[in-house]
Amino acid sequence: MTKPALDGAAMWDERYGGEHYAYGLEPNRFLASHKHLMKPGMRALVPGDGEGRNGVFLASLGLEVDTLDLSAHGVAKARRLAKERGVALNTIHADALDWDWPEGIYDLVALIFLHLVEPRRKAVHAKAIRALKPGGLLVLEAFRPEQIQRHAAGARGGPRDPALLYPLEAIRQDFEGEDILLMEAAEAEMREGPLHSGLSAVVRALMRRR
Repeated sequence: MTKPALDGAAMWDERYGGEHYAYGLEPNRFLASHKHLMKPGMRALVPGDGEGRNGVFLASLGLEVDTLDLSAHGVAKARRLAKERGVALNTIHADALDWDWPEGIYDLVALIFLHLVEPRRKAVHAKAIRALKPGGLLVLEAFRPEQIQRHAAGARGGPRDPALLYPLEAIRQDFEGEDILLMEAAEAEMREGPLHSGLSAVVRALMRRR
């Protein structure tokens, strides 16, 4: 009998339902590499934060962090991780597509492997920019279409549907008009829990809202 397809929330609830952390406990390395730009008291938003590893990392630096995910299991584990690490984390159970995004209040937005089809991708990226204060920073890492070939070579991580993968040029167009500090297609050796591993094709960006 064929297993019925899961909707988005159910799929992520299934992934996050166990005791282990699907993508590990450590922050995304690209995000962590910019910690020198993150100062105590800054306000940060992490949409699609899953089990909370990136939000907890930012909170450990003294940032005031809002983290959200559409998986109830993910949000619960983010709260647990924050408690275990002794940091304050404002966890929100919401779908980034439907959430009532505030405007002009954040110093930092981190979009880490938040994969959406176009035009949903463009809509969320526009909301993320509007959520920043002028001069606020946006950090993004996502898988490129070439990740399909990396899967064949044994890498783990990223959607299998090419429509959910992000070409560099699409990201460049989404953030046209902002102050681009870094934007690149890169090869990254992933070591983020059991589900992000191996040599992977990613797009990375660091930008500042004008």
